[in-house]
Amino acid sequence: MDRAINKEIFRLSIPSILANITIPLVGMVDTAIAGHLNDSAALLIGAIALGSTIFNILYWNIGFLRTGTGGLTAQAFGKGDYFSCARIFVRAEFLAIACALLLIILQIPIADFSLFCIQGSQEVESLTRQYLLIRIWAAPATFSLMAFSGWFIGMQDSMSSMWKDLIVNGVNIGASLLLAFGAGFGFRGIVWGTVIAQYSGLLFCIIISIVKYKHVFKQLSGISIKDIIVGDKTNSDNELRLFFKMNADLVGRSIGFSGIYLGYTLIATQFGDTMLACSSLLMQMLMIFSYFIDGFAYAGEALTGRFIGAGDKRKMRISIKYIMIWGYVVAALFVGIYAFLGEAILNLLTSDKVLVYTCMEFWLWMLFMPPISCAAFLWDGVFLGATASKEIRNAMLGSMLCFLGVWYICKVTMDLHGFIAIHCLMAAYFSHLIFRTVYLTLRQKRLGVKQE
Repeated sequence: MDRAINKEIFRLSIPSILANITIPLVGMVDTAIAGHLNDSAALLIGAIALGSTIFNILYWNIGFLRTGTGGLTAQAFGKGDYFSCARIFVRAEFLAIACALLLIILQIPIADFSLFCIQGSQEVESLTRQYLLIRIWAAPATFSLMAFSGWFIGMQDSMSSMWKDLIVNGVNIGASLLLAFGAGFGFRGIVWGTVIAQYSGLLFCIIISIVKYKHVFKQLSGISIKDIIVGDKTNSDNELRLFFKMNADLVGRSIGFSGIYLGYTLIATQFGDTMLACSSLLMQMLMIFSYFIDGFAYAGEALTGRFIGAGDKRKMRISIKYIMIWGYVVAALFVGIYAFLGEAILNLLTSDKVLVYTCMEFWLWMLFMPPISCAAFLWDGVFLGATASKEIRNAMLGSMLCFLGVWYICKVTMDLHGFIAIHCLMAAYFSHLIFRTVYLTLRQKRLGVKQE
C-alpha cells in the first residue's frame, strides 16, 4: 500500500517539479537579460518586477480557472465520470476566454490605474507601461493555459502538464534572448518573448486534447453549448452550483494573494530603485523553493480529489502523510542550497555588485523560508483536491490581514528607511506564511467532508 502510494506521488510530482524548475529559470533569464542590456540594470529589473507583479495580481484573481478546475476534475475522474470531466473543462475554458477579452478591452484603464498606485520613479513607470501594453495580448492564451493546467492535474496527467510548461518556458527563454539581443528589440523583446511563449503552449495543449483526450470530449457529442455551460434540469444543477461556489471562494483566495504580493511590491517601491530591485531578487529566490514544493502540492491535489471521488478516505489520508514527509525532505535540501549557493546564484542574475551586496544583507531570511512555508504550500494542494474552497479562502484572507498588520506595526513603531524597512517587509511576508500553515493544519479535519 505505502509503496504504491509513494509511486503515485512521484509519478505525479516529478514531472511537475521538472517543469516548475524552468519557471524560476524564465524569471532569472528575464532578469539577467535586463541586468545586462545597459547600465540602467536597476531600472529595467525594477520595471520587470512591477510589470510582472501587476500581471500576477490580475492572473491570481483569475487563478480559479486552474485551482477550481483541478479539484473538481480530480473528483469526477475518481468516480470514472468522463462526461463531467469534459464539461468541467469546457466551462473553465468559456470563462477563460470571457475574462481575457474583458482584460484586453480594459487594458488602458488597467495600465493607468496600476501606474497610479505605484510610487516608482518616472523612468521605471514608463518602462512598466511598455511591459503592460505588450504582455496584455497574451491573456487569451494565458487564461486558457490555466484551465488546461488544472484539467491535466485533475486527470492525473502530469506528463502533459509538464510538456506544456517546458514548451512555454523554453520558448520564453529562447524568444526573449533572440528578440532582446539578436533582433535588437531590447527591453520590449523580453516582453514579446513571453507573449509568443504563451501561444506556443496553447497550441500544444490543443493538439494534446485532440489526440489524447478525444474519447473524453466525445462524451459531449450531441449536447448543446448552453447545456454544457449552464447545465440541464436533470443532472447538473448541483455540479454547476459547486463550480461557481468554489470559484467564488477562490476569487476570495486570489484577493488575499493580491493584497500580499501587491503590498510587498508597493511597499518596496517607497525605498528607491535599488531596494525595489533587491526585493524583487529576494522574492525570486523565495519562489524557487515554492516551485519545487508545488510539485508535491499538485500530487496532493490530484490524489486527494481522486480518492475522495472514489470514496476511499483511507488512501487519501495515507497520500497526505507521505506528501508531507517528502515535502519536508525537499525543505531541508533547500535550506542547504540557500545557505551555500545564494551569492553565486545572485551573481548569475545581475552584474551589479552593489545590488548583490544589498541582497546578501537580508539573506538570513532565505534560510527560514523552506521549513516555515512547506506545510502551507502542501495543504493548499490537498484542500484544493478536496474542493474545501471555503477553508482556502479564509486562510488567504487571514494571511493578508496578518501581512498588513505586521507591516503596520513596524511602520508605527519604527523609523523605517533602507535596510530596516526591507527587514520589516520580510517579517511581514513570513508572518503570512506562518498563519497559512497554522490555520490549514488546524482545519484539516474538514478534508473529505462535502462543502455546503
